[in-house]
Amino acid sequence: MRIVGRTRAVALLGLSGAIVEVEADISAQLPRIVLIGLPDTALQQATHRVRAAATNSGIPLSANAITVNLSPASLPKHGSGFDLAIALACLAAAGDVDGASVERVVHIGELALDGRLRPVAGVLPAVIAAHRAGVGAVMVPSANVAEAALVPGVRVIGMAGLRDAAIWHGGNFEAVPIEAIAGPAGVPEDGQRHHPDIADVVGQDAAVFALQVAAVGGHHAFLLGPPGAGKTMLADRLPGLLPDLDDEAALEVSSIRSLSGLTVGAALSNRPPIESPHHTATAAAMVGGGSGVIRPGAAVRAAHGVLFLDEAPEFQTAVLDALRQPLETGVISIHRANAVAHFPARFQLLLAANPCPCGQFGVEGGDCACPPNTRRRYLARLSGPLLDRVDIQLRVQRVTAAHLRVAQQRAGEADGASIDSARARSAVERARASSTERLGGTPWRLNNEVPGEWLRARERRPSLQAMIALDRALERGGVTMRGYDRVLRVAWSIADIEGALMPTAEHIAQALYLRRGI
Repeated sequence: MRIVGRTRAVALLGLSGAIVEVEADISAQLPRIVLIGLPDTALQQATHRVRAAATNSGIPLSANAITVNLSPASLPKHGSGFDLAIALACLAAAGDVDGASVERVVHIGELALDGRLRPVAGVLPAVIAAHRAGVGAVMVPSANVAEAALVPGVRVIGMAGLRDAAIWHGGNFEAVPIEAIAGPAGVPEDGQRHHPDIADVVGQDAAVFALQVAAVGGHHAFLLGPPGAGKTMLADRLPGLLPDLDDEAALEVSSIRSLSGLTVGAALSNRPPIESPHHTATAAAMVGGGSGVIRPGAAVRAAHGVLFLDEAPEFQTAVLDALRQPLETGVISIHRANAVAHFPARFQLLLAANPCPCGQFGVEGGDCACPPNTRRRYLARLSGPLLDRVDIQLRVQRVTAAHLRVAQQRAGEADGASIDSARARSAVERARASSTERLGGTPWRLNNEVPGEWLRARERRPSLQAMIALDRALERGGVTMRGYDRVLRVAWSIADIEGALMPTAEHIAQALYLRRGI
């Protein structure tokens, strides 16, 4: 009876992973490797990489025909991360390594032609999938060890090359020192970067307050104003106002970075990310896609953080409208003929735009040369359904000398009237604690997620006196029913900031201003 070598690998589809059984059988036919089980082109080429890597490592594969099956056969399999599992299954079938040892371990890694192991993208979500499947040990390239070790409860085995892996599995080979392939020298995680301080913002008290409200309730925001008003400066400071991520969110953010091919540190970052794609980005770059391996887009990488679209009207309409569904559901689903990949997309959208193409409309002393039709067409690129999903819409004016003098006067006061990011974040955390207590026992965590019917229930609805302004705006068509609910959500966030048990008429008036400020 012939020996069939068996081991396991992981096939990723989005952030979800499935265990794949890798089987190798050797038959007395002409030397070749046949790979079956729905592999893509990159995986089909593994047959050449594996044979060359084994030969150059001094542990050549059998000269007979080798059939490698990836099971389940109906599951699509992509990429080069199956190389190590295929090579060890072939060696186990030939009796060169301990088959039982190989079968107990999940193997992830790409082989170089000289036998060394190259790091691969998506190791962190792959190890998470293996852990959820009950696997106790995972073998990865040396450059991926720190990333894989972020998953508790899994034994991570780092290897520099195929020969070392064969020796670890009981192969009778002499150890030969080799230099491990290092991972890419990427930029640090967004969450580890220093976020600029909100105290640097001068003369934009309403916008700073709007950012605090947005941070408390997870609200989306739109800032409209001329160039130089500080829209980008404000956007860069929003992540610094957000509370730290919990362990589950931090692991998800790091998994997305890993799947995107970005660097992941040796420890989970607990700071929210920020993504700011260029306005030339396509729909695939925004939400994700790809003809082979489905990669996450900017909206997915911004999950649990901020997606900032500067010069929003310059984005293609199709790109902006692709965000409408994720803003409601918090999930991005990318459909292909043989699979559907789901990605988390619970982010805060922050839009910024000039009032017209030249940016001078409505600016005191400015000289706008844009005809009225041009101005209307420019802002009409932001569709009504998209803006209706944005809770806070605020006009930002340029800072004047008077604003600057007031800010300087505040800076000199003993009570420290100006607010910095640390103090603002503490206030946001206290407000979120209030909303968390109120939403206890419900499936929602932030005010932005609460459905309107829950807010409008009799026991939670503000008094009739407090609702007069909002009811009047609904009757006159100033807000839609969706906008009505969103104003209520913003009012609850303002009440949480001020420690009120129920939104008052003043809170609703402030929410209406933040909603209709443009």
